[in-house]
Amino acid sequence: MANEAVKLIANNKKAYHDYFIEEKYEAGIALHGTEVKSLRMGKCSIKESFMKVEKGEVFVYNMHISPYEKGNIFNKDPLRVRKLLLHKSEIRKIAGSMSQKGYTLVPLRVYLKGSLVKIEIGLARGKKLYDKRQDIAKKDQRREAERSYKLSGKMY
Repeated sequence: MANEAVKLIANNKKAYHDYFIEEKYEAGIALHGTEVKSLRMGKCSIKESFMKVEKGEVFVYNMHISPYEKGNIFNKDPLRVRKLLLHKSEIRKIAGSMSQKGYTLVPLRVYLKGSLVKIEIGLARGKKLYDKRQDIAKKDQRREAERSYKLSGKMY
């Protein structure tokens, strides 16, 4: 059980650019049959999605799961609101952090863990413009260092 295969379906790189990720949680998603089949084919987007805690439950909005081609009448709305499956204690902790410290809940990635569809969510704090500039500068420095290392390695 410990070495279950994890297959990445969707990744949200923009979340790491726009937020400092403080904590990560793994949650299940309440889905219908054709949605699972569509996810297995890798048809999912979480770029525009966001999350809310309502009445002790966590919901994900704007998570686009393309309709399954062979699903016909069983297909659901691709952008419907989906419930996330978390422990009550985790939900209380998340809701407390969001109300007191001004954190946001963002989806980080969707993946298959064994036969189950999971979503990794992050408790995040928004970055200011200067934070983003610092990150970009660090990336550029690292890239430049790698480039110079490659060039120096080829000359010898």
